Amino acid sequence: IWQAGSLTLRLCLSQVLIHVLFEHAAGYALFAVKEVEEIGMLLPQVEESVLNIGKFNSMVSLAAFFPFKSAQAALENMNAISEGVVHADLKLFLETNLPHAKIGAALQEEFGISIQTGGVVAEITRGVRLHFHSLVKGLTGQAASKAQLGLGHSYSRAKVKFNVNRVDNMIIQSIALLDQLDKDINTFSMRVREWYGYHFPELVKIVPDNSMYCRLAQLIGNRKELSEESLESLEEVVMDNAKAQAILEASRSSMGMDISPIDLINIERFSNRVVSLAAYRLELQEYLRSKMSQVAPNLAALIGEVVGARLISHAGSLTNLAKYPASTVQILGAEKALFRALKTRGNTPKYGLIFHSTFIGRAAAKNKGRISRYLANKCTIASRIDCFSEVPTSVFGDKLREQVEERLSFYETGEVPRKNVDVMKEAVKEVSSSQDEAEVNQLPWSFQTLFKIHSDSVNAMENGEEDSTVVKKKKKKRAAEEMEVQAQEASAAENGAEEAPAKKKKKQKAEAEEAAATDNGAEETNTPAKKKKKQKTETEDAEPAEEAPEAPASEKKKKKKKKE
Repeated sequence: IWQAGSLTLRLCLSQVLIHVLFEHAAGYALFAVKEVEEIGMLLPQVEESVLNIGKFNSMVSLAAFFPFKSAQAALENMNAISEGVVHADLKLFLETNLPHAKIGAALQEEFGISIQTGGVVAEITRGVRLHFHSLVKGLTGQAASKAQLGLGHSYSRAKVKFNVNRVDNMIIQSIALLDQLDKDINTFSMRVREWYGYHFPELVKIVPDNSMYCRLAQLIGNRKELSEESLESLEEVVMDNAKAQAILEASRSSMGMDISPIDLINIERFSNRVVSLAAYRLELQEYLRSKMSQVAPNLAALIGEVVGARLISHAGSLTNLAKYPASTVQILGAEKALFRALKTRGNTPKYGLIFHSTFIGRAAAKNKGRISRYLANKCTIASRIDCFSEVPTSVFGDKLREQVEERLSFYETGEVPRKNVDVMKEAVKEVSSSQDEAEVNQLPWSFQTLFKIHSDSVNAMENGEEDSTVVKKKKKKRAAEEMEVQAQEASAAENGAEEAPAKKKKKQKAEAEEAAATDNGAEETNTPAKKKKKQKTETEDAEPAEEAPEAPASEKKKKKKKKE
């Protein structure tokens, strides 16, 4: 049962006064604490006086009490307190009974009063909780305990709220019952085979299926009474004319012992129970399929209803499975083998429960580990979509299954599969085409971003004509600029090589003049320009002189290399 807490409010009035706010299942109570400084100095005495109602009443007196009007009002105030929100009833109560007051962090913002929660306040609160029914007039201990019990139950019910259609507990119970039924039906069928085999031992070799054998044992009864007239009923059960004829012939020349009518009655009753259990198992499997389509449609579409239900059951819930990384999902169910391998330093298992899927069985032996790792990755994605999206759709599961199929073909033929981003865009496109935008907003945020990217690309495709015209204009401008540059280069080549260095010299002169004007002022611009002219002429004269001796030097190097 939830027990009330407390806050201490200090008011800056003419004399120091502490008020204790106490939240109870019956309502809000405000207590005035007397002789604050003495209480703070004598903490051990306060601890002793808490147990005595007379001494405690001399220190603490009830200032105001606000009872809750109904159980609904009490629950609303309780939820507000647990979430740290100031309820309207509490605000009105404090404004009425505390001048210039405010509560907790929220009250401090509302009213601006300093809050104390430690020290002597804890002992005062303990005394208030102990003697609350005595301090409040008209409230008995029995009524206070009943109020606490009722509010605690309603608060717990409000906190434990689930969507009825999305409860994965039913899946966990269903798959556990399905596994138990498989074991029980197998055991009971073996018992029927052994029991009825005394009378008709040849039937076991003709009909190996358990449920079909039980139905035949229930239908045939005494093998000596089997005739040509019962051949049609045998065909209905066996669904094969040759098998029905073989059963009829075997009954005529059987080596089985005779059986009494009372034994036949017990065998028929027991086989009837086994047949009903087998029929109930089929109904339970259909129920599991429908629940998986509601709770985890993508996981069911990817890996199958039974394997997906086993993964959820082993993880404990769909939320736990969604929190697991892909490496954990891959070996989920093979924990013993994993820890044995870690202990003996052997090879760790490659797969757990996902081995029962068809993908790993279809892969080659060398690719089983790779496909199990890839499949575990896709199972993690599917479980997270199912857990955190409120729209039940199997589109993503179908797309993920296609990806696993493409990966299998890639291992076999080398055909490159599609990228994950492209596949998810296609899935979001299908979801957006089949559902409204409000439903798409209930998907996880990563798929909402994919949906936005897809919508932007669609808008871009719709506005493609306008964009293409703009692109064409830009291309035309670039082509014209390139033509101008080529024309200038051609004219420069026709005028000769002498004009080109002259143009370069003019540009260099202008740059040098601007640099000199910024550094030395407008008066000193001529001298650096003349120096640069001389330097340029000297470098131009020196260039042919330097180029001439380069050839013989290279020839000498070549000769030295040949000699070596």
